[in-house]
Amino acid sequence: MEPLTFDSSDVGLIEATVSKLYSKLHIGAVGSSTRARITRRVMAPGLGFDDLDYSFDIGYSGEAQDRIIICDVISSTIRRVGEGYDETFGPGDLFLISRPGLPYAGVAHSTRLRFTVLDPAICARVAATTEDGAAAPVRVLGHRPVSGPAALQLRHTIGYVRDHVMAAPEAERAPLVVSAATQLLAASVLQAFPSSAATDTTAEDRRDANPGTLRRAIAFIDANPDIDIGIADIARAARVTPRALQLAFRRHLDTTPLAYLRRVRLHHAHQDLAQASRGDGTTVTTVSYRWGFPSPSRFAASYRAAYGVPPSDTLRR
Repeated sequence: MEPLTFDSSDVGLIEATVSKLYSKLHIGAVGSSTRARITRRVMAPGLGFDDLDYSFDIGYSGEAQDRIIICDVISSTIRRVGEGYDETFGPGDLFLISRPGLPYAGVAHSTRLRFTVLDPAICARVAATTEDGAAAPVRVLGHRPVSGPAALQLRHTIGYVRDHVMAAPEAERAPLVVSAATQLLAASVLQAFPSSAATDTTAEDRRDANPGTLRRAIAFIDANPDIDIGIADIARAARVTPRALQLAFRRHLDTTPLAYLRRVRLHHAHQDLAQASRGDGTTVTTVSYRWGFPSPSRFAASYRAAYGVPPSDTLRR
């Protein structure tokens, strides 16, 4: 996935470009003006945000592709055909224009759209449920969100990642921030759409949610706070499923593995601020990004709750 800025009135070139971005498509144009403008920004190898602006009615028919494509209609309407449905969506609607492995078709009526393009492997990593913590495939089972509140939460998460995290160049270059934001969005997608991700704990999970599991998980987190780790990695190190891991943290610490990871990273951020030297370039923002906190304001709130003072006070001292 690469960044792109595209602006053309050549229907053949438009067809070739959208085919390269998504999957092989055949398009038909209606209207004397056939201009299409497409911009893609890339957050991570498996996550991109596309803005599409068509000045004409474009009919399209695409072959099956391998990405989750979430469509947000900004203006006019788009008709979606497939999976036994023939529906028209307008401004404010959020839906999957296509699901991985399925062909798709429809008509965009001189519309402006925003796409969030996500590799299902990211969702699989977030929802890993196998015994060794491996990222088992996760299938999205429907193109509509499960509820209005779920759709609204997903819209807010997409907006936060696209318009705030990506707007800060320092954040975009911070590996832990990119990882945290990408996993946050993937988790929001799994909550918003029906999927095959298993969430129920088994008798074996309950048996494995013991102090030994907790000790192994904590040791792994404490040793690796500065690298990109998630639920699957921690569960693998603890030799249990992510469900058992979650249960162990809830049962014995009344928290979650990722909340504990954030607490450890907050401690390291505190140490960096306390040990900074005048003139070395350390700022609250750079420290928050270094330790995987995408929002400096939220970092400051968490820091104050943990240490009783704003992070700027620690840095000044």
